[in-house]
Amino acid sequence: MSYKTFNEFQQSDHQEEILWKDRKRILGLPLSFTVYTLSNERLVRKTGLLNTETDEVLLYRIMDIEMKQSFGQRIFGVGSVILHASDRTTPTLQLENIKKPADVKRYLSRLIETVRDEKQITGKEMFGAAASYSNTFVDRDGDGIPDYMQMDLDGDGVPDFRDNPVYSDEDEK
Repeated sequence: MSYKTFNEFQQSDHQEEILWKDRKRILGLPLSFTVYTLSNERLVRKTGLLNTETDEVLLYRIMDIEMKQSFGQRIFGVGSVILHASDRTTPTLQLENIKKPADVKRYLSRLIETVRDEKQITGKEMFGAAASYSNTFVDRDGDGIPDYMQMDLDGDGVPDFRDNPVYSDEDEK
Protein backbone atom coordinates (compact mmCIF):
# COMPACT_ATOMS: atom_id res chain seq x y z
CA MET A 1 0.00 0.00 0.00
CA SER A 2 1.44 3.37 -0.94
CA TYR A 3 0.76 6.41 1.16
CA LYS A 4 0.40 9.94 -0.13
CA THR A 5 2.68 12.69 1.09
CA PHE A 6 1.05 15.61 2.86
CA ASN A 7 1.36 17.81 -0.24
CA GLU A 8 -0.22 15.14 -2.45
CA PHE A 9 -2.99 14.74 0.08
CA GLN A 10 -3.67 18.50 0.12
CA GLN A 11 -3.89 18.61 -3.66
CA SER A 12 -6.25 15.65 -3.86
CA ASP A 13 -8.39 16.62 -0.84
CA HIS A 14 -10.64 18.95 -2.80
CA GLN A 15 -13.16 16.18 -3.51
CA GLU A 16 -15.51 17.46 -0.82
CA GLU A 17 -17.64 20.17 -2.30
CA ILE A 18 -19.43 22.68 -0.08
CA LEU A 19 -23.18 22.09 -0.37
CA TRP A 20 -24.41 24.67 2.16
CA LYS A 21 -22.86 27.40 4.28
CA ASP A 22 -24.34 29.82 6.80
CA ARG A 23 -23.52 31.80 9.93
CA LYS A 24 -25.12 32.08 13.31
CA ARG A 25 -27.24 35.19 13.08
CA ILE A 26 -27.93 37.92 15.61
CA LEU A 27 -31.28 39.65 15.06
CA GLY A 28 -31.37 37.98 11.65
CA LEU A 29 -28.02 39.43 10.57
CA PRO A 30 -24.84 37.33 10.06
CA LEU A 31 -22.81 39.21 12.68
CA SER A 32 -21.27 36.34 14.66
CA PHE A 33 -18.04 34.41 14.22
CA THR A 34 -19.76 31.03 14.10
CA VAL A 35 -19.77 29.49 10.61
CA TYR A 36 -21.52 26.28 9.59
CA THR A 37 -20.28 24.39 6.52
CA LEU A 38 -21.90 21.30 5.02
CA SER A 39 -20.00 19.16 2.54
CA ASN A 40 -20.94 15.87 0.94
CA GLU A 41 -19.35 13.97 3.88
CA ARG A 42 -19.40 16.14 7.01
CA LEU A 43 -20.91 19.08 8.84
CA VAL A 44 -18.45 21.52 10.40
CA ARG A 45 -19.05 24.25 12.99
CA LYS A 46 -16.24 26.76 13.42
CA THR A 47 -16.52 29.34 16.18
CA GLY A 48 -14.36 32.24 17.32
CA LEU A 49 -12.28 35.05 15.88
CA LEU A 50 -8.90 34.94 17.61
CA ASN A 51 -9.26 31.62 19.40
CA THR A 52 -11.13 29.26 17.11
CA GLU A 53 -12.81 25.96 17.84
CA THR A 54 -13.87 23.51 15.14
CA ASP A 55 -16.37 20.68 15.62
CA GLU A 56 -17.28 18.26 12.88
CA VAL A 57 -19.69 15.38 12.52
CA LEU A 58 -19.67 12.83 9.72
CA LEU A 59 -23.09 12.82 8.07
CA TYR A 60 -23.63 9.07 8.29
CA ARG A 61 -23.26 9.28 12.10
CA ILE A 62 -26.21 11.64 12.55
CA MET A 63 -29.02 9.71 14.22
CA ASP A 64 -31.72 12.34 14.72
CA ILE A 65 -32.51 15.88 13.62
CA GLU A 66 -34.78 18.32 15.38
CA MET A 67 -35.70 21.93 14.78
CA LYS A 68 -36.60 24.60 17.31
CA GLN A 69 -37.91 28.03 16.49
CA SER A 70 -38.91 30.44 19.23
CA PHE A 71 -41.24 33.36 18.67
CA GLY A 72 -38.29 35.76 18.49
CA GLN A 73 -36.51 33.53 15.98
CA ARG A 74 -39.63 33.38 13.82
CA ILE A 75 -39.82 37.18 13.79
CA PHE A 76 -36.28 37.38 12.38
CA GLY A 77 -36.72 34.39 10.03
CA VAL A 78 -34.20 32.14 11.75
CA GLY A 79 -34.27 28.96 13.83
CA SER A 80 -32.08 26.26 15.31
CA VAL A 81 -31.46 22.76 13.97
CA ILE A 82 -30.16 20.28 16.53
CA LEU A 83 -28.32 17.18 15.32
CA HIS A 84 -27.89 14.14 17.56
CA ALA A 85 -25.04 11.90 16.42
CA SER A 86 -23.34 8.69 17.48
CA ASP A 87 -20.10 10.61 17.89
CA ARG A 88 -18.26 10.58 21.22
CA THR A 89 -16.69 14.02 20.93
CA THR A 90 -19.71 15.82 19.46
CA PRO A 91 -22.87 13.91 20.37
CA THR A 92 -25.01 17.01 19.81
CA LEU A 93 -24.31 19.73 17.28
CA GLN A 94 -26.59 22.76 17.26
CA LEU A 95 -26.89 25.02 14.25
CA GLU A 96 -28.13 28.15 16.00
CA ASN A 97 -30.07 30.99 14.41
CA ILE A 98 -29.72 29.90 10.78
CA LYS A 99 -31.87 31.05 7.86
CA LYS A 100 -34.63 28.74 6.63
CA PRO A 101 -34.19 26.10 9.37
CA ALA A 102 -37.06 23.87 8.13
CA ASP A 103 -35.53 23.70 4.64
CA VAL A 104 -32.07 22.99 6.07
CA LYS A 105 -33.48 20.22 8.29
CA ARG A 106 -35.26 18.60 5.33
CA TYR A 107 -32.14 18.91 3.14
CA LEU A 108 -29.91 17.41 5.83
CA SER A 109 -32.29 14.50 6.33
CA ARG A 110 -32.26 13.61 2.64
CA LEU A 111 -28.51 14.10 2.35
CA ILE A 112 -27.83 11.84 5.35
CA GLU A 113 -29.90 9.04 3.80
CA THR A 114 -28.06 9.47 0.50
CA VAL A 115 -24.65 9.30 2.21
CA ARG A 116 -25.67 6.16 4.13
CA ASP A 117 -26.82 4.53 0.90
CA GLU A 118 -23.54 5.42 -0.84
CA LYS A 119 -21.48 4.00 2.03
CA GLN A 120 -23.81 0.99 2.28
CA ILE A 121 -24.49 1.57 5.95
CA THR A 122 -27.55 -0.31 7.10
CA GLY A 123 -29.64 -0.05 10.23
CA LYS A 124 -27.57 -2.74 11.96
CA GLU A 125 -24.44 -0.58 11.96
CA MET A 126 -26.36 2.47 13.10
CA PHE A 127 -28.03 0.70 16.02
CA GLY A 128 -24.66 -0.49 17.23
CA ALA A 129 -23.32 3.05 16.96
CA ALA A 130 -26.29 4.44 18.84
CA ALA A 131 -25.23 2.59 21.97
CA SER A 132 -22.70 5.33 22.64
CA TYR A 133 -25.41 7.93 22.06
CA SER A 134 -28.05 6.58 24.42
CA ASN A 135 -28.32 7.94 27.92
CA THR A 136 -29.51 5.21 30.27
CA PHE A 137 -29.57 7.29 33.47
CA VAL A 138 -32.45 9.66 32.83
CA ASP A 139 -33.87 11.22 35.99
CA ARG A 140 -36.50 13.78 35.00
CA ASP A 141 -38.02 14.25 38.46
CA GLY A 142 -34.62 14.69 40.18
CA ASP A 143 -35.10 12.14 42.94
CA GLY A 144 -31.86 10.28 42.14
CA ILE A 145 -33.64 7.17 40.83
CA PRO A 146 -33.47 6.52 37.06
CA ASP A 147 -36.83 6.81 35.32
CA TYR A 148 -36.64 3.25 33.94
CA MET A 149 -36.63 1.97 37.54
CA GLN A 150 -39.89 3.79 38.31
CA MET A 151 -41.94 2.72 35.27
CA ASP A 152 -45.06 0.67 35.96
CA LEU A 153 -46.52 -0.09 32.55
CA ASP A 154 -48.63 -3.06 33.68
CA GLY A 155 -50.30 -1.02 36.47
CA ASP A 156 -49.74 -3.52 39.30
CA GLY A 157 -48.16 -0.92 41.61
CA VAL A 158 -44.71 -2.53 41.36
CA PRO A 159 -42.01 -0.98 39.14
CA ASP A 160 -41.54 -3.17 36.08
CA PHE A 161 -37.82 -3.69 36.58
CA ARG A 162 -38.72 -5.63 39.76
CA ASP A 163 -40.58 -8.19 37.60
CA ASN A 164 -37.19 -9.16 36.15
CA PRO A 165 -35.80 -12.19 38.06
CA VAL A 166 -32.37 -10.55 38.13
CA TYR A 167 -33.78 -7.94 40.54
CA SER A 168 -35.75 -10.22 42.85
CA ASP A 169 -36.41 -9.20 46.48
CA GLU A 170 -34.53 -12.22 47.81
CA ASP A 171 -31.26 -10.78 46.49
CA GLU A 172 -31.67 -7.62 48.59
CA LYS A 173 -32.12 -9.48 51.90
